[in-house]
Amino acid sequence: MTTGNEPPVPAEHPTPPGPSWERPRDRRGNFLPAQATANRAAHAARLKAANPRMTYQQIADAVGYSNKGDAWRAVQECRESVKRAAGAELVAAEAQQLDDLFAAALEVLERDHVVVSHGKVVTMLDEDGVEKPIPDDGPKLAAIREMRAIRESYRKLLGVDQPQQVAVSGAVRYEVVGVDPADLT
Repeated sequence: MTTGNEPPVPAEHPTPPGPSWERPRDRRGNFLPAQATANRAAHAARLKAANPRMTYQQIADAVGYSNKGDAWRAVQECRESVKRAAGAELVAAEAQQLDDLFAAALEVLERDHVVVSHGKVVTMLDEDGVEKPIPDDGPKLAAIREMRAIRESYRKLLGVDQPQQVAVSGAVRYEVVGVDPADLT
């Protein structure tokens, strides 16, 4: 059932020219839908959002799907697409925070640090008899540890690491003590 206010559904375009392996794919390797297919699915989702009581058969009739199952799948794909987009935005925001932390740790690593004791810079005499402050490697080492931890966070965030597999092997042997095996038969 249509109200007459829906935007027109664009006509389905043929498969893009070129070999099928040149068509865009999602991360699972499935072909991404053509723009016309995506527009029709979006139209079905908008109809369902505007009219929650509208049945999938009514949506199929309005949009041009052959059955209600195709309309349902189109609406579900739109929902999943919104979730993926929101997830990508979240990952991008987290990655930006990690970038900022990494830049701050890099600044600490690139700075020169000196040993301070009781509020005073500790110095030593060099071979020419000139007093020079003693360098402190502690802050640089701490910055390196932080940078390593940030890189691990990146790897987890982006799913770079393979899941850990645990192999369990061995056998269990049961022995009954105090019973003669001949008595069991």
